[in-house]
Amino acid sequence: MKRFDKHIFICENQRPEGHPRGCCKDKGGSDVKELFKKRLKELGLNSSVRANTAGCLDACEYGVTVVVYPEQVWYGGVKIEDVEEIIQSHILNNKPVERLFIKDARFNKDE
Repeated sequence: MKRFDKHIFICENQRPEGHPRGCCKDKGGSDVKELFKKRLKELGLNSSVRANTAGCLDACEYGVTVVVYPEQVWYGGVKIEDVEEIIQSHILNNKPVERLFIKDARFNKDE
């Protein structure tokens, strides 16, 4: 019996100030994670969907980076205003939000 149907990993990694790749924490990773957790709980999904802090996902230049498993969907540039769309479209209706996909073959399982 699996515990969760989906896991949402939200990067909160912090790199030194001025790092050329930037970091998700400075781009709002903590706020994005907290909103995911809050909305999942409000919607009664927190027993089947888990939002977790992730350390470095090696996609800093695309941050805030969010990965949804088991689908292995990588989102980049996620902002607070994108959280509800990801939950409604991807988590509830299994339709990933294509406009937020990281456009890099390293993060696309189909390439």
